[in-house]
Amino acid sequence: MPKILSIEELLPLTDSIKLIDVRSPAEYELAHIPGAVNIPIFDNAERREVGIKYKVGGRDNAVLLGLDFVGPKMSDFVRQARQLARNKQVMVHCWRGGMRSASMAWLFETAGLEVFVLKGGYKAYRQYIRKQFSRPAEILVLGGYTGSGKTEILQTLKASGEQFLDIEGIAHHRGSAFGTLGQEAQPSNEQFENNLADAWRKFDHNKKIWVEDESRQLGKCGIPDPLFQQMRQAPLIKINIPKPIREQRLVKEYGTFDKALLKEQIEKIKKRLGGKNTSEALSAIDEGDILRAASLSLAYYDKAYDFGMSKRDQKKVITLDLEKDDPAENAEKIKDFLIKN
Repeated sequence: MPKILSIEELLPLTDSIKLIDVRSPAEYELAHIPGAVNIPIFDNAERREVGIKYKVGGRDNAVLLGLDFVGPKMSDFVRQARQLARNKQVMVHCWRGGMRSASMAWLFETAGLEVFVLKGGYKAYRQYIRKQFSRPAEILVLGGYTGSGKTEILQTLKASGEQFLDIEGIAHHRGSAFGTLGQEAQPSNEQFENNLADAWRKFDHNKKIWVEDESRQLGKCGIPDPLFQQMRQAPLIKINIPKPIREQRLVKEYGTFDKALLKEQIEKIKKRLGGKNTSEALSAIDEGDILRAASLSLAYYDKAYDFGMSKRDQKKVITLDLEKDDPAENAEKIKDFLIKN
């Protein structure tokens, strides 16, 4: 008999035992447990047919149809599972720990593998991770105007041993209208939450966790409310770097992109940038004057950031003036600043 594991028991094992998701490809592609491999018991069309048969003809007829679909594929399922197995062990889950995972577990056990099944399936996993974002943590937020190099500073802190939840990296979005440029395609919001939770659960929650000051929404990915509320209530170190230096950073980051792409992003903030500034920014891009376009864009982003900062508890905001765009040096200055304060 397969061993039934709770989600709390299963997740620590995912580094040593391969987790097999037997849901349909469409279910898996929408979102899955990080690290899980898809061996679908039904393809998308088969799953639809079995579902229709269940509604129209009842459970017994649906089971028979499912067997017709699965029969010819059983040997291939076993071959795939054996290739994935470590020490002849695999873990299996479906949507809610029902017939699909039970059937695959029986098949893999029959083929000589030791099988663990996730109790409650993927649904239990989703319920679990939502609760994890409410888990109290010592969060420390790094804030500052656009172009301050915050992400690179945080990555430097991470390299020195600090814990950094890279929300923008997980979302594949830099958090502005230009946020998708040069990034991989964004995951679904559900997959974003899964990936975020996977990073979150691996931290030592007795030590501080750094995050970058973010809006709730990064493109199509939204920060889960319990985590976002913790971020908004946490102490924030706001770094101030002179605007001309920040403009130069934006030129380096975005100046190599196609002009049409840059203009498309400017159009996204047209209403907030204003007609005159939008027209000037578009003209500047056409003329190759990316510095001018960056300056006009920062006028909007700085104002928007000030508005967001005004909603924070100012007693929890600490300001640090920095003179250069040097992530390594600035990371050291932030660490020294924290020690002294």
